[in-house]
Amino acid sequence: MGRLVIVSNRVPVPKRGEAPAAGGLAVALKDAFSSRGGLWFGWSGTASEEPADLVRHARRAGVDYAVIDLSKTAYDGFYAGYANSALWPMFHFRLGLLSYDRDQAECYRIVNRRYADKLMPLLRPDDTIWVHDYQMIPLGAELRARGSRHRIGYFHHIPFPPWAVFSAMPGAEDLIRDLLAYDLVGVQTHRDHVGLMDCMAQGTGMKVRPEGEVRLRGRRIKLRSFPIAIATDEFGQLAARSVSSPEAKRFASSLAGRSLVIGAERLDYTKGLPERLRAFSALLERFPERRSCVTYLQIAARSREDVETYKDLKREIETLAGRINGDYSEADWTPVRYVGRAVPRDTLAGYYRMAQVGLVTPLRDGMNLVAKEYVAAQDPADPGVLVLSRFAGAAEAMTEALLVNPLDAVGMAEAMDTALAMPLEERRERHGAMLRRLRENSVEDWARRFLDVLEGKEGAEVQPSRAAALAIPQPRLISRSASTSSESASGERTGSQVAARSTAWARRRR
Repeated sequence: MGRLVIVSNRVPVPKRGEAPAAGGLAVALKDAFSSRGGLWFGWSGTASEEPADLVRHARRAGVDYAVIDLSKTAYDGFYAGYANSALWPMFHFRLGLLSYDRDQAECYRIVNRRYADKLMPLLRPDDTIWVHDYQMIPLGAELRARGSRHRIGYFHHIPFPPWAVFSAMPGAEDLIRDLLAYDLVGVQTHRDHVGLMDCMAQGTGMKVRPEGEVRLRGRRIKLRSFPIAIATDEFGQLAARSVSSPEAKRFASSLAGRSLVIGAERLDYTKGLPERLRAFSALLERFPERRSCVTYLQIAARSREDVETYKDLKREIETLAGRINGDYSEADWTPVRYVGRAVPRDTLAGYYRMAQVGLVTPLRDGMNLVAKEYVAAQDPADPGVLVLSRFAGAAEAMTEALLVNPLDAVGMAEAMDTALAMPLEERRERHGAMLRRLRENSVEDWARRFLDVLEGKEGAEVQPSRAAALAIPQPRLISRSASTSSESASGERTGSQVAARSTAWARRRR
């Protein structure tokens, strides 16, 4: 068995003597690296005026790391420019925010060519290569152009839209054809799988088989979904320890017995943060009995501060939080606590555990691991309630959450009120079902499944993507809407229907 070679935009090289990062790909690939050895290649995170052209190497905990620097010009064009000002909004269905520049698009390809030039000499004939995310779409084609015959897989961590959206990107056909260089293209959800197949069929004109396969000059390109997971039990144990830490106790004391609603993510326009603040304001307006009884903590770690859109978003969130606090604060109660910086992972886990409501309402997300971490962090004896956007990939399987449309502020407010009032037995049932499902799909399982399909191991595809998606249980509860009419054609229930269902549920359990 050959090595596993991982390529990602940013490579988290641990400092000497430090353990690898506690989350993300480092956890997912730990088992694979330990059993077969591996190389992790990509950008160092350094952008300088005159970057060294050499590949820098390090070895930590049995893993070889190889990183290169970028010039400031390359960073501006490739990363801040094309990747995050054009590809990111397009993949998240935000065409109004798409900013395309032809020179930046060329810079994106130049950087991918440079990555291929630097990676090729490091490869061994029996290596398996796994490329990660939208910054690296052309890398497989660049490696093939340099003679690579390796098995190469690509995993797309963010949403994959249908061709009607994707085709708005200049050069869309070239990007889709780049994916034909891979042996396996993985996405997060069934919805993304459908979008990928639609783009492949219309963007290339080639026949896509129903299970997700394209034949090209004797090669089979597989298109599959692999919902990414977390280290569920590990995160739950971390939360149980952290809730007793001095920081968590100090925070709990400051709440003075009030209920806690929590949101935590990067500061990004895809996360629906302004919409979430408006929903919390609607909660306080429409349910005055909640005033002085609930506190909303929003953690939004700053990111991409060199992109103007993110600066505007930061100002909007600060204005909204200030307005809510100005409208509703009492001398001894501040409704919104806004933290605009990263919080240590263990501290955050403790905050999740003490929160009665986890508010995860992106406008569009590939998966959203915050939703899974919130559930994993809960005390099974007295769990909180997850309020989840139906546009998050996690909603495909986390059907016991209260599913909402993040564009409906009143609907989200009503869902929060339902969550805060939910009986203990119902909370336990919903949480238990989601926790069991999280445990059945560990982050190690996710990596193993992808690699098994990529390497053609027998039995790796006993359950194709579509069949797996159809087996997912259907949502039991959707957020209340302002309407009092009968259930809509979309399947969303009205406020009175939700209230009646919750009451009926409680009666059945008496």
